[in-house]
Amino acid sequence: MAKSKLIYSTDPSISLIDDIERVNPVEASQQRVRIHLDRKGGGKIVSVVKGLQESTEIMNSLAKMLKKGCGVGGAVKNSEILIQGNHREKIRNLLSIKGYVVKLSGG
Repeated sequence: MAKSKLIYSTDPSISLIDDIERVNPVEASQQRVRIHLDRKGGGKIVSVVKGLQESTEIMNSLAKMLKKGCGVGGAVKNSEILIQGNHREKIRNLLSIKGYVVKLSGG
């Protein structure tokens, strides 16, 4: 019989903790973050931050910090941070202060 992956059980004697693979957080200095420009709906320019390997909470807090630092709006979608306008240099400086290795890519 093939090894099955148990998803849910009401049996208190079954421990799923041992089967869960824990994702170790990656240090900011080990992450390779890229910032590029993109055009979204209506032809608006958006700075896209890719390559962050962080939890949802940290992504949201980083987005909030970047939006405040650039003085614009933005969002977190599909593990990317979208910041309205061309603010690549400001974003690079803000993320570098936090310890991330940032590279500008694209136009």
